[in-house]
Amino acid sequence: MTVAPSEVPSELTGSANNLLSITAYSVLMVIAACGNLTVFITLFRNRHRKSRVNLFIMHLSIADLVVTFIMLPLEIAWHTTVAWIAGDVACRILMFWRTFGFYLSSFILIAISLDRYFAITRPMSLSDADRRGKLMLILAWLFSIVASSPQSVIYHVESHPNHPWFKQCVTFNFFPTTTHQMIYNVFCFSALYLAPLVVIVISYSFILIEITKRSREGRGGDTNSMIASTGSLRRSGVGRMEKARIRTLKMTIVIVFVFVMCWTPYYAMIIWHWVDKTSAEQVDEKIQRILYLFAVSNSCMNPIVYGKDEFALSYL
Repeated sequence: MTVAPSEVPSELTGSANNLLSITAYSVLMVIAACGNLTVFITLFRNRHRKSRVNLFIMHLSIADLVVTFIMLPLEIAWHTTVAWIAGDVACRILMFWRTFGFYLSSFILIAISLDRYFAITRPMSLSDADRRGKLMLILAWLFSIVASSPQSVIYHVESHPNHPWFKQCVTFNFFPTTTHQMIYNVFCFSALYLAPLVVIVISYSFILIEITKRSREGRGGDTNSMIASTGSLRRSGVGRMEKARIRTLKMTIVIVFVFVMCWTPYYAMIIWHWVDKTSAEQVDEKIQRILYLFAVSNSCMNPIVYGKDEFALSYL
């Protein structure tokens, strides 16, 4: 049966908001591609330097490239077609990749923070530190795969109850109760936002405390004890440590600020929806889309933050 255009709800055919979203995602894709490809290619060419920091940042750029070349094109195509036209298998596969880049980025941020924490507070031999760094990267990839896999089960293609011709890739009718859905949502919130934020703040706080303590020891003339405790610092390294402390302080503020700035508004909206769904759904659709775009823009910011401070991190 043919349905007259006037009888089809606007949300099934697209709107001006879709065009704005397509434009915004396209701009983000260009920016993210330029930044992350530049960082990845630069670090890949310099892989002979055998720097753990370079290795971490290169994997972070890979995570952001997944977002750039899989998630963003998917969003652009989805907002263009409105309906899901790729079938159930593609729905399940693409929903896995839609979140994989975000999980990998979050877990690598955790790995970078922990690596810097151990490098400063519990120095060990280079070979041991390299093994620990590679192990954390392997775990970051494995945890990302595990955390993203439920997407391939939860998402499926459903037909609209009143317009069977309209199909969509959704989670509708999967969770037996709202409690089950809430548990899964809280898991996603914790893995993508809460855990990285807590680890970043705590790790870099301890790093700054340790560097400040060592800098004071150096200024107090106790350089020899500092050299004995680390086994690697020279007297001339005290000044460099002081500079590293200042640069680390600046980088810490930027890292935390960028992560919080990009993700907090989006998750604040999510939490609001959990607490009071009725009032949250009354928020303008444009605002809700902007908040998600803001979260996705973190993949554009990472190469700026970490690429710029690569050499500051290498000193730590």
